[in-house]
Amino acid sequence: MAKKKNLINREISWLHFNERVLQEAVDPKNPLIERLKFLGIFSNNRDEFFRVRVATMRRFLQLEKSKPGRMKFNVRKVMKEILEIVEVQEKRFTGAFYEIREQLANENIIFLDEKSLNEKQGEFVQDYFNSEVRPFLFPIMLKNLESPDNLRDNSIFLAVVMKDSKGGQKEDFFIIRVPTDNVSRFLEIPSSGKKKYLIMLDDVIRFSMGEIFSPFEYDVFEAYTIKFTRDAELDIDEDVSKSFVELMSESIKKRKKGDPVRFVYDNDMPDLLLQTLLRKLKISATDTVRGGGRYHNFKDFMSFPNLGSSGLVYPKTPPLKHKMLPHHESILRAVRRQDIMLHYPYQSFQYIVDLLREVAIDPKVRAIKMTFYRAARQSNVINALINAARNGKNVTVFLEIQARFDEEANIYWAQKLSEEGVKIIKTLPGFKVHSKLMLIRRKERGENIYYANISTGNFNESTAKVYADDSLLTANQDIAREVNMLFHLFEQPYNPPRFKHLIVAPYYMRDTYMRLFNTEIRNAKEGKEAWVRIKLNSLVDEKIIKKLYQASRAGVKVDIICRGICRLVPQVKGTSENITVISIIDKYLEHSRAFIFANGGKPKYYTGSADWMVRNFDHRFEVVTPVYDKQMQEEIMDMFNIQWADNVKARLVNVEPINQYRKTDSSKPVRSQIEIYKYLKERHG
Repeated sequence: MAKKKNLINREISWLHFNERVLQEAVDPKNPLIERLKFLGIFSNNRDEFFRVRVATMRRFLQLEKSKPGRMKFNVRKVMKEILEIVEVQEKRFTGAFYEIREQLANENIIFLDEKSLNEKQGEFVQDYFNSEVRPFLFPIMLKNLESPDNLRDNSIFLAVVMKDSKGGQKEDFFIIRVPTDNVSRFLEIPSSGKKKYLIMLDDVIRFSMGEIFSPFEYDVFEAYTIKFTRDAELDIDEDVSKSFVELMSESIKKRKKGDPVRFVYDNDMPDLLLQTLLRKLKISATDTVRGGGRYHNFKDFMSFPNLGSSGLVYPKTPPLKHKMLPHHESILRAVRRQDIMLHYPYQSFQYIVDLLREVAIDPKVRAIKMTFYRAARQSNVINALINAARNGKNVTVFLEIQARFDEEANIYWAQKLSEEGVKIIKTLPGFKVHSKLMLIRRKERGENIYYANISTGNFNESTAKVYADDSLLTANQDIAREVNMLFHLFEQPYNPPRFKHLIVAPYYMRDTYMRLFNTEIRNAKEGKEAWVRIKLNSLVDEKIIKKLYQASRAGVKVDIICRGICRLVPQVKGTSENITVISIIDKYLEHSRAFIFANGGKPKYYTGSADWMVRNFDHRFEVVTPVYDKQMQEEIMDMFNIQWADNVKARLVNVEPINQYRKTDSSKPVRSQIEIYKYLKERHG
């Protein structure tokens, strides 16, 4: 394991996180279709890892060659360890897929391929191919391919060998993109019995090769899956004559032609075809080239259909009501009475959509301001804002164009909103606005009253169904007015005001945490109550980690729930024996953040958008808010305690053996996401 003075390399830590996702796919206690979906999540995660992190490591290698000694770690050694871990994970992944497929067959869900179709099934597949698939197929003769730049990154292709059994035609090679953007990867074949049959889109195309290439007088076809992954980092030119949106648009186009960093192929592929592909696709010896199985791009399994009994998927858990938000009552009025915290997906994101619909027609509401990082593809939130603008409200939106892999969608939404009269705050080159903020200004008795929503997750109704996030609604004027100051700051970032309540990056967030830790260290030395409880997604910042080690040595007890990357090494004698780190991977993606400090017996509570990474502290506009309401504080602590008691889905982080399931003193199984649902149901019932 790559370490540096009790710090684990972030790339290795990320692979440990994805291993925890793979554990969910392997776990026989999980429903079969959910296990398939975890394979899809694992695959999608790994693709992004290669597109971003491995691509960055390759750039580091080039830098090391040109300027030796510039890197603070051994890049070549870390790359070697990355590939070794990926290789081991790939074997577990492949084994899990075939095991799940066999078990699905026992449940009468059967995968067929192009060679196992009977006559009736073949006719159905052929008809489906001609009506639904063929219009999206555009074969490319491999010998005529001049450049791979126009081949789509992160798609799967079939590399086809065409032969003439009579010998009249010379063997030839084609490639075809499998159009999963246009057609489902899975086709259910009608059946009159109990058995349900599925065929992959790849095999639908394999079965129909004669339909595609009939004009060429070939009659023998062999098709092998390939996939290549490009460097997804954006290189933005500094052309002062162009707007930032223009520069981003051009950079996105360049990304689609980025250098390949990974090439995977079917191990059964003939060597002549493989070597031809490598040459034509300009895959070099320095790229990651790996043989694999028949199928790739398992991210599509995230949308695998539920074809069997209810026992093959997680039981449905309908969103819970919030006792402070009665049906048909004004949400603004409820928030004016008391702070309210929503917990997605246990409670519905629809409350936010309803709030926006309410304020869009409220004659006393003068203005609405929001930040967006990732919006839903069909966004009711954005539609509500458009409706508010049409109703004469002053609507202002900061839409982060630099949100990785959502740049094109966000450029589209920015243009759409602007056309509808919404004011768009320009993106700040070099800084991302990652804060999740909403502000409503309402005229009440001649005075401007502000309502704020500060969330740990995006204003995205799709992800709110699977991401576990916290969302604070408040009419506390001290906090809400500072949220208004933030929106002014986004427009003029070089003259920051001083905030008394909100903790704001990139100005003084790290320093604020340092002061809070110093208070705990001082209290521990004085024999006072001293502890810290932290929940976040990533813990990377070295300065914060050093302070955590200092706190541990002083006797401060530190409990951390960290879903993803964690560079800190807990339970090291003399350094971190007072620190415990767990990670919870389950049905929902743990995405909320909470920071609780003992403060000598008068705990301070915070929540917000920021993880503890260099980019969050120094290169992003992040907001963490104090939680003053006693009931909300109680709720945050109760939910933390429930998760800390998890002995079903919690793993110990960075303790050998890696990713071991955590045992507790309780003999009763505690699966925290189920227990939190029960807790909120009882609390708000």
